[in-house]
Amino acid sequence: MATRRQFIQYSAAAAAGLAGGMELQAAGLNSVTWKSGDWPWWRGPSHNGIAEAGQQVPQTWSESSGIAWQTAVPGLSHGAPIVVDDQVLVEIADHERQLQSLLCLDRSSGKQIWESVIHEGGLDVKGNKKSSMASAAAACDGERFFVNFLNGDSVWLTAVDRQGKRLWQTHVSSYVNHQGFGSSPLLWGDLVFSVADNKGGGAIIAANRETGEVVWKRDRPAVPNYSSPVIFEVKGQEQLFLTGCDLVTSLDPASGREIWEIPGATTECVTTTVTDGSHIYTSGGYPKNHISAVAADGSGKVVWENSTRSYVPSMLIHNGALFAVLDAGIAMCWDSGTGEELWKGRLGGTFSSSPVLVNEQIHATDESGKTSIFAASREKFELLQQNQLGAEVFSTPAICGNRIYNRIAAMEADRRQEYVVCIG
Repeated sequence: MATRRQFIQYSAAAAAGLAGGMELQAAGLNSVTWKSGDWPWWRGPSHNGIAEAGQQVPQTWSESSGIAWQTAVPGLSHGAPIVVDDQVLVEIADHERQLQSLLCLDRSSGKQIWESVIHEGGLDVKGNKKSSMASAAAACDGERFFVNFLNGDSVWLTAVDRQGKRLWQTHVSSYVNHQGFGSSPLLWGDLVFSVADNKGGGAIIAANRETGEVVWKRDRPAVPNYSSPVIFEVKGQEQLFLTGCDLVTSLDPASGREIWEIPGATTECVTTTVTDGSHIYTSGGYPKNHISAVAADGSGKVVWENSTRSYVPSMLIHNGALFAVLDAGIAMCWDSGTGEELWKGRLGGTFSSSPVLVNEQIHATDESGKTSIFAASREKFELLQQNQLGAEVFSTPAICGNRIYNRIAAMEADRRQEYVVCIG
């Protein structure tokens, strides 16, 4: 496993801005590697929704302009794409064929390279009308892809190689469905983490990336929750953070040992937390609307809290400011240390997709396919551009290598058709 010193080196390299063409890794025998220009897992290289700076990112596009390629894909799925080397990967839930799969497209052309079937059957699980049976993002360690799926009454973690061959599959937890499932896998050292919070009593596991063997497992409260785990170095220590189930939880990623755990979140959270190095920020929408800053030192102190509803889209931290795109179509900004509201501005629409920050701009796509680009500024709300593409979007874009990749849906002859698109 990666040692504390090795993981600090990894975190510092990621924070340095991913110098052009540089290969970065978490040091160790089985290190996690990625290249500048890639988007290898949920919320990007640094797990925080911030894209590599210095890209020439498109500012305008439409149905008829600015599209490098657009590829029709089967099924109804909301999981975000990842981009690694010359491959673009999306999870698929195809009810017509009754299968869940990982689909690989060519990064340059959008042509299908392979499809790896992960599960056959088990898709007839009733959930929220906005959920899908493929709502997570894959993750890549350079050698393998990892995917989480709810299938039937269980959540499974599966690894496939870069050519689509299934390597192993591990049971995470039984799952009593409430609204759906959308937690993405997380990589660290030689481990891959998977969380399956649910009202039947879930679990978080750490599995060996090469073999799928469970290294450690912790039971979770018997309440529904949907957030993805994340690891940050905070207060000089690598901590694996979980929010929701009425708790903010910090674990040692190597052993699963509890570092600290406090009440401080609502029951159902969807967002993946962010940090400013001192605080962890939680947000949720049921049964309580809230955003809060929790001291990440184990003191149990909730530094500030408000009653804003930021339920599904994850937040962003930048230059001492906390940015959120509310489900109801409002962009907001607070001082991350004090919670003072700095500004808010109306974008319109309803949001499930999480915003992405690149080059001092924030890209936020609503459920109707309209992307708003606004300034990542503490000073004021400044809407820079709005672009329309597709009729429905629940997926979060990957912004890397000067292009934007996302999953959209269009209505064609009264039939919903999904596409993976490359803008730029």
